[in-house]
Amino acid sequence: MGSLRPYEILFILKPDLEEEATTAAIDRFANLIQQNQGSVEQISRWGKRRLAYEIAGYREGYYTLILFQGEPATAKELDRVMLLTDEVLRHIIVRRDAA
Repeated sequence: MGSLRPYEILFILKPDLEEEATTAAIDRFANLIQQNQGSVEQISRWGKRRLAYEIAGYREGYYTLILFQGEPATAKELDRVMLLTDEVLRHIIVRRDAA
């Protein structure tokens, strides 16, 4: 097992999801991080916000930021699952600098 690195992922879910579906999706991503030898530090639900431009017919989305520690393989698997998840409009994973 390699050393854990700090990452953050910001993702936008479809705004018309039920609250239970939104929570389930966020929990699924947090669990995925933990299943891949990562640890979730913080989950920040920013809520519905207006998008800068229309994505797939949507003008707003549900923003969530997750700060986590993980290996590069953890981030790669999370990226793969995000791309396959219909509820996700956009996502970005960034490696944070060590403070």
